[in-house]
Amino acid sequence: MRTQFYTASSLDGFIATETDSLDWLFPLGDINDTSYPQFIQEVGALAMGAATYEWLRHNIVQPESGPPGEWPYEQPAWVFTSRSLPAVPDADIRFVQGDVRPVHDEMRVEGNGRNIWLLGGGDLVGQFYDAALLDEIIVQIGSVTLGAGKPLLPRRITFPSLKLMSVQQVGHGFAELRYEVSYPPDNQENS
Repeated sequence: MRTQFYTASSLDGFIATETDSLDWLFPLGDINDTSYPQFIQEVGALAMGAATYEWLRHNIVQPESGPPGEWPYEQPAWVFTSRSLPAVPDADIRFVQGDVRPVHDEMRVEGNGRNIWLLGGGDLVGQFYDAALLDEIIVQIGSVTLGAGKPLLPRRITFPSLKLMSVQQVGHGFAELRYEVSYPPDNQENS
């Protein structure tokens, strides 16, 4: 079981625009050409922040244009939020707030030994990193720059640095990078 941040980023390090738009992302390639189909099969639980949840609700479940869709995940999902958000019918979604450690413990149990996927945002993933609970970062770097937006991972990670495990070209729009996360010896009680 690994806790993984699987995401896409612009070349200059942003996962979304300042207004949480992902319009830059979809023209770059087909998700089925990436490692995602295999990745999602190994996921037992997932976590996201409120902005990611609201993007999914407004763009997948209840889009402004087009027919309504279904919640895209069968796995239980934890949404970190300090606000009251509407639920998606027939989806296993748990709204939580506070420390990521007890939620991670719940996710491990509910995930039945399968991986935990941290969808985003970057600050939430940073909280898992701060608690020494992040094992791997898998990021598709898109061939666009945004100039500003929501940062990939707003944390300084310098020692030990991330260990590059693999690089793969995905079509003409992405390079997929896979990193293993290590922690200083004094910060490994939760890893």
